[in-house]
Amino acid sequence: MSDLKLKTLTLGCKVNQYETELVREGLARGGYRDAQESEAADVCVVNTCTVTNEGDSKSRQAIRRLARDNPNSRIVVMGCYATRAPNELKVLPNVSEVVTDKREIPDLLGRMGVIDIPDGISKFGDRHRAYVKVQDGCLLRCSFCIIPYVRPEMHSRPSAEIVDEVARLAGNGFREIVLTGIHLGHYGVDLNKGKPKTDWVRLAKLMEMLSRIEADFRVRLSSIEATEVTKELIEVMAKYPDKICPHLHISMQSGSDSVLRRMRRRWGSQRFVDRCKLLKDSIDKPSISTDIIVGFPGETEEEFQETCQVSETVGFSKIHIFPFSPRKGTPAAEMPDQIPGDVKSDRRAHLAAVEDKTREAYYQSLVGDTLDVLIEAEDRDDANFATGTSCRYAPVHVSRSQVEIGQRYQMRINRADWQQLHGVLV
Repeated sequence: MSDLKLKTLTLGCKVNQYETELVREGLARGGYRDAQESEAADVCVVNTCTVTNEGDSKSRQAIRRLARDNPNSRIVVMGCYATRAPNELKVLPNVSEVVTDKREIPDLLGRMGVIDIPDGISKFGDRHRAYVKVQDGCLLRCSFCIIPYVRPEMHSRPSAEIVDEVARLAGNGFREIVLTGIHLGHYGVDLNKGKPKTDWVRLAKLMEMLSRIEADFRVRLSSIEATEVTKELIEVMAKYPDKICPHLHISMQSGSDSVLRRMRRRWGSQRFVDRCKLLKDSIDKPSISTDIIVGFPGETEEEFQETCQVSETVGFSKIHIFPFSPRKGTPAAEMPDQIPGDVKSDRRAHLAAVEDKTREAYYQSLVGDTLDVLIEAEDRDDANFATGTSCRYAPVHVSRSQVEIGQRYQMRINRADWQQLHGVLV
């Protein structure tokens, strides 16, 4: 077998990370191996992100750095930036190919000598949680987002293929599987066209199919929209509490109805709150995390305070806070009343303080409970301890002597602070 050396670099989302792993696994079948840190690679694969201007910049920097460190390599560029602006990437050093459509990945692998093209992955680097992409494409047109322009085609993977892949990953020791997609809640929409409703497979049905796999793993959803937190999905979560994590990442973006209209979102703040309440009424202490943009064009202080109020009402366990960054090619980039950077920074800090408050309140509510915890690493600062991720997405600190890395345990939570939970083995 040839000794072709490979380096991969991924920027951006969980979908990108999955797709890079798929390419790496395919190339391994074609005789490639991961280059050691001291080795120069024959081929470098860069999976780019274009969500922000900064994502574009980081992608170009990564390509130039790989060309400098691996001067004789071929660089293959894929990802959303490659789709949006291939000509900007073709001129960069050592770039031999730009893949503009992720559906071309099997063809790419074939051109690189891979005969046995994988239809999924069986490992996920050295992690203990694996991402599985189940869906691609977004039909929405939120005014701030470039992604529907670079991934417009809705495509769901067949459920049987996903079940096989998840079972394979679980059998290979991965104790948590995270389902991901560009618009995860639209899983199955394209597959169900022309079929009677009794034969439809949507996200809730897929989750039920995965929950029936007899293996030691749990499944988590990466991100979902409020309108897709359906009664059917909640019922499946409640039916399989040992398999489905009681955690949803529900993207809010703003708690102000007027801002949501300018964002071209599909619901108001009350509907978001109502869906979160529906979840809380059916699941014991579910963890709810979210994304919020601060400083959207025209956002007044009153509108920002509405977002803070909704955040406190819901009681988010985690908020990913993004100061608005104008993305060329989106309507929001051309809107009047762009917010100054110092105002965005102040609002980010203020919302972060709200998040600290809601997160600590949620963590304190878990004291005394027994949680399913996946141990992922030794503590960076103290080798006597290990850190893990609970089913409710809260980090857990535990004595290293009690646990093995990569395994799941039932942990009783005896203490909490604003950063993490502290537990002991049951």
